[in-house]
Amino acid sequence: MRSVQVKVRVHDVDAAVAFDRVSAFGRYSEFTEVIRSVTTRQESGTQEVSDWEVYFRNGILCWTESDRFDRDNLTITFEQIDGDFAEFTGVWRLVADGEDCVVDFSAEFDFGIPSLAGILDPVAERVFKETIARVVISLFEGNASVVGDEAVARAVAEVTAAPVVAASGSH
Repeated sequence: MRSVQVKVRVHDVDAAVAFDRVSAFGRYSEFTEVIRSVTTRQESGTQEVSDWEVYFRNGILCWTESDRFDRDNLTITFEQIDGDFAEFTGVWRLVADGEDCVVDFSAEFDFGIPSLAGILDPVAERVFKETIARVVISLFEGNASVVGDEAVARAVAEVTAAPVVAASGSH
């Protein structure tokens, strides 16, 4: 199982406001070509099912996930219920930090192909990090920066014209 994490600091935005924007998965394809589509279906007030199509290497990864929204704790947990991964789970955490908010995305995934893990997993990790960072920065119209990962900050800046800032933590 491979783990991936990316943090993005959103400047001068309340964490509850950020939660509302981040939870709008259906908009994600507007912000990067990597995400082909996301279709969401409300299950209840705090749960939805979302269908994802994401360009990966020379094909399209598809999966359906169950998304649980906990507005009180500013977290969104997800778990694949069908799709191309053998396993895929994760969490979005939004944390107030002074006037800012830190969006912390972490996930664990397994393609279920041990013989190709050494090739596929590092590529998937990079794609996850860069895609999530691009989406979050775009959701806040560039008023955000990657935290603690200079390589992702540079890659995102090349596409989004975001500032190349890899802060080392809280301000």
